[in-house]
Amino acid sequence: MSISSLLNLGSLLLGLTAWIVPILAIKYPGKGAVKNCFSFIIVSFSACVASLCLQLFEINHRVQIQDWSALMDTIGSLIWVAVILAVITLVLNIRALGICCKKETKD
Repeated sequence: MSISSLLNLGSLLLGLTAWIVPILAIKYPGKGAVKNCFSFIIVSFSACVASLCLQLFEINHRVQIQDWSALMDTIGSLIWVAVILAVITLVLNIRALGICCKKETKD
């Protein structure tokens, strides 16, 4: 397996983690919901940032091996995917925080 494959796979898994964690916080807001929510949000944003960092490492790898055609073919899509990842992560975490705060005020 090449380094590009590993970087892309790691980025994909971390991106999915960034989305799954707040979804779990939304579905299962337990006792001490706000405190747990902040932990979930930190994990989620950390996974999002790590995913984006792996994409930067992938771009750097392509530059080092001078694979300009691959960079030119993928950079436009990569920008949109990065924006989508960040926006959806932000929306999910805001939603999770809102639900956790409502749960905390009810208890």
